[in-house]
Parts: sequence; structure tokens; C-alpha cells
Amino acid sequence: MTAPEPRDTEVTHLPADPAHSPGEPDGGGVLGPSYRALSIGIVSVVFLIAFEATAVGTAMPVAARELHGIPLYAFAFSAYFTTSLFGMVVAGQWADRRGPLGALAGGMTAWAAGLLLSGTAGAMWVFVVGRAVQGLGGGLVIVALYVVVSRAYPGRLQPAIMAAFAASWVVPSVVGPLASGTVTEQLGWRWVFLGIPALVAVPLALALPAIRQRASGPADAAAPLPPFDRRRIRLALGISLGAGLLQYAGQDLRPLSLLPAAAGVVLLVPCVLGILPKGTYRAARGLPSVVLLRGIAAGSFIAAESFVPLMLVTQRGLSPTLAGLSLAVGGATWALGSYVQSRPRTEPYREPLVVFGMLLVAAAIATAPSVLIDAVPVWVVGVAWGFGCFGMGLVIGSTSVLLFKLSAPEEAGTNSAALQISDALSNIMLLASGGAAFAALGGGTVGAHAASAASASHPTAFASVFLPMAGVALVGAWVATRLRVKSA
Repeated sequence: MTAPEPRDTEVTHLPADPAHSPGEPDGGGVLGPSYRALSIGIVSVVFLIAFEATAVGTAMPVAARELHGIPLYAFAFSAYFTTSLFGMVVAGQWADRRGPLGALAGGMTAWAAGLLLSGTAGAMWVFVVGRAVQGLGGGLVIVALYVVVSRAYPGRLQPAIMAAFAASWVVPSVVGPLASGTVTEQLGWRWVFLGIPALVAVPLALALPAIRQRASGPADAAAPLPPFDRRRIRLALGISLGAGLLQYAGQDLRPLSLLPAAAGVVLLVPCVLGILPKGTYRAARGLPSVVLLRGIAAGSFIAAESFVPLMLVTQRGLSPTLAGLSLAVGGATWALGSYVQSRPRTEPYREPLVVFGMLLVAAAIATAPSVLIDAVPVWVVGVAWGFGCFGMGLVIGSTSVLLFKLSAPEEAGTNSAALQISDALSNIMLLASGGAAFAALGGGTVGAHAASAASASHPTAFASVFLPMAGVALVGAWVATRLRVKSA
């Protein structure tokens, strides 16, 4: 471990363990007496967010149809992502100044309020506003949770709690769509939105007292309160507005849409460069590469995964249910990968483990379009995606742990926000670029002539998504070699 160097170098601070003073018992594992209430509370929060994320997509088409808002359908998704970007930066500032307690409580309140607003909406524009409010809350919550982990848990337990976060997505990813479909059919789509807020109080009642005890207030109570960085807030507004313009342009494919797209790029580029750690764009060693890798891994994998069910349905004739089930094993292998990275014996090999994970991701994405060849059995996709999700579990869990290790306590909120912004923005940008390539090569007509298998065949359009994303993942494997800070 090297001595701390100034922020404008490629090295960031390696803090002492802020949540474990020498005289304090360690309380065993994450479910030991000292951490049990906190762990159950925050993992339950992640479980609720995961369940909502997987369930709402099933109810959304019905909601849009009943509210006569099909033209605004895509905005119900983009509104969430756009406001969450702003919420992430606000949460980073809030948590660094006052601790994560307020940001978490405020975020969960806004998240629940957004669900209630959407669930009671009488018009589609109100529904979209509710999704925007929910996104703001979601952005606050995810960064606040990261700051809680960085402050409340000693370094040896941080990989384990991140593995628990990953595991909490397994059941919702399988059960969420089925439960949402049943509720939508039996009770109506509104109950998918209205039923979840009632469950928020339980995890908050468990987590908030423990957070108040272990992670409230500024990181260093003796130091002067850091000033509120208005510049970062302005940059966050620029990122949110720029992302919104790009998403609008992508949903309105006309020549005039080039104007909002250009405006979005003009806003996004300088704002992103200003808000991410210095050197991120050139993969500077240490924290900048951790933040960059998170975006590369999440963006390439999610962009590719979004096209897998469509490919299986339109090119190989699977039912939507079977196409979705082909990816179901991925939830379990993702959790397994996150568990593997959490084991103490893997800590000395974390960087090689991340390189291996990215190679698995690249191989999975590159293998998926092989089913465009009729002789290749469709189960190959499920197997490949299981390995890819295992790699993602290694990478996502490890980048979170490395973020905590490379962040000084008073910078945990700001750096956690940067990590989440990299994740979210990469998802938006790579999914948009993959979708544009897909449409340009005829993918927009996929499934338009269901009666004719030949007319529905567009293997080149699908290959134009998967192969570039595999290339992006390979770049991520190189970035993963730059996570370790070189000794002086």
C-alpha cells in the first residue's frame, strides 16, 4: 500500500477503517449481533428496489394502454433514469456533509411517493411525473446505501454485504415478473405500484436506528463542515438534461431529432468530464479506472442482454416465457460470482479476478449471437449467459469494494455517486447506440411479419449489437489491469 498522494495524481486516499475502532468488538459477520439489524434492514431495501424494478416493467404496458399514453410509454422509463442521475449527485453531497441517514430516508420517501403518484395517476403525464419522482428517490437511495456500507462496516465485511446486495436480486428477478403479471390480471396494474410503498416502513425501522448509531453525521466530526459544492449540482443538472435530450432523440427518430441529440451531447460531455474523477476517460490507475470499468461492464452487458429475449423469440421461435427463462439462471450465477469475490482468500487476487470476470462477460456476449445459426441449440445462450453473469458478479462486487478502499471517508458519497453515474450513463449510451445500429440494419422490422419466419430474420442486425458490445467488454478487461495503484 502506498502513501496517500494528492487528488490530481492517479492515486487516491486509502482510508483507515472508519467503522471499526480498536476498542470495538467486531460482532462477527454481517449477521453478527453488532450488524444484524443494519444488514437485514439495508438488504431488505435493496430487495424492495429489485422487486419493483423487475415487476413494474410487466405492468407498464397495461398502464400505458389504460391511460391512453402509448406515445409517452418510453418516457415512463427515461424519466426515472434521468432524475436518478441528479439524485445520485445530490446524495453524494448530502452524505459527505451530513451522513447517509437523511439521504436514505429522504430517498425512500421520494421513491415511495413516486410509486403512489404513478399508481393513482389518471393521465399518462402524471404517471411519468411519478416515475420521475421515483427516480430521484432511487438515485438518493443507491448512493446512500454505498456510503452506509463504507462507514458502518469494517473493510473485511464490505465484500460480504455487497454479495448480499447481489443475492437480494435473485428472487425478484425470477418471481417479480410472475407476481406482477398475476396482480395486474387479478387486481389491476395500479396495485403493482400501490402495494410496494406499504412495505417500506419495515426495513427503514430496522436500518435507520443502526445507521444513526454507526454512520450519522460528517465523516470527521472534528473537521469543519465541507461547503456544499454548487458546481457539482450544476454539472448534475447538465448530465440529467443532456441524458434526457439524448433519450428523447432516440425515441423520436426523425431528422429534426438530431438537434436535441446534438444539444444533449454538448451538455453531457463537459458535465460528465467535470463530475467523474479526474483521469476517468483515460483509465488513470486507481479510482478513475474503477469508475470507468463499472460503466463499461454494466453498459456492455445490459445493452446486450436487452436484445437476447427478442433474438430468441424472433429468430428461433421461442415463446416470450421460454426466452425470459433462458436468462433466469443468470440471477443465481451473478450472486455466486459476488459471493466468490467476497471470500477473504480471494482478496489478494482481486484485480486478476476482475480481469477474469470481464473476459467471461466478453465471451458470453460474443457467444450469444451464435444461436442465429440454426444448427446451434438455443440452450447455448442460457449457458453462456450464466457464465457472463458469474463474471458480472465478480466485477460489480469488486468495483464496489475497491471504491470503498480507494476513497477517503469524507469522499465516500461523492465517489459513490460517480460510480453510479458511470453505471447509469453507460447503460443509457450503449443501449442507445446498440439500438441505433440494430434499427439501421433492419432490426426495426423484426417481428413485423410474424407469419413469415424468413421475413423476420435479421441476423446482421442482432450481430451489430452483440459483437461491438463484446469488444467493449474486452476493453473493460484491459481497464481492469489498471485498478491497482502502483507502489512508489
